[in-house]
Amino acid sequence: MTDPARDIARLPNRVLLKLSGEALMGDRQYGIDPDVVRGIAAQVAEARRDGIEVAVVVGGGNIFRGVAAAASGMDRATADYMGMLATAMNGLALQDALEQAACPTRVMSAIAMNEIAEPYIRRRAVRHLEKGRVVVLVAGTGNPYFTTDTAATLRAVELAAEVILKATRVDGVYDADPEKHPDATRFAQIGYTELLASRLQALDATAVSLAMDNEMPIVVFDMTQPGNILRAVRGETIGTRIGGEERS
Repeated sequence: MTDPARDIARLPNRVLLKLSGEALMGDRQYGIDPDVVRGIAAQVAEARRDGIEVAVVVGGGNIFRGVAAAASGMDRATADYMGMLATAMNGLALQDALEQAACPTRVMSAIAMNEIAEPYIRRRAVRHLEKGRVVVLVAGTGNPYFTTDTAATLRAVELAAEVILKATRVDGVYDADPEKHPDATRFAQIGYTELLASRLQALDATAVSLAMDNEMPIVVFDMTQPGNILRAVRGETIGTRIGGEERS
């Protein structure tokens, strides 16, 4: 009997995986945990072998937090540009782990770093995906004041992904912070407008609004559970699905 999870006909064709910088830390206070990165790479490589086209947007919060630095007196735009450089470091680490897993990978940057990454050009990124390469997108949108959630949504729309997969340390969207409220209820599905109206902060408002305008579904799931990234990429029911509303 065929395993439904490996039935290629049922798998999504192209997905955008959003990884926070904190996701790469593991149990460390900051920096990159090589074991965590290798674990992520193994799951992405397996999805690629299933025939799924995968683009990855990675954050930089494990190395530098723009908002926190701005709050300490640094100019916000300068802090955000430093954060973009941190995403490039994470992207290179992920590329190295993916290629060690025999998965061809290209790092594409929204700001020029020609010696270490290709410039982000939409048509070139699409071509890399069609050729079976994983595309790791760094430096956000290339502009300060925009989060990597917004960058992920923008790139998902540009690249015609079927879904955004937001990998977090929480197993979905709750009606309250589950760390502060143990009785909080997790949503299996929630609409864009309800998410915005409730100010649940699963994603920033700009990202949610952009996803709503383009009818781009988002799945929020716990990446710390072994195998969850692969399950999400394969389209299995997991975490919380944001969407399901018609565009007005």
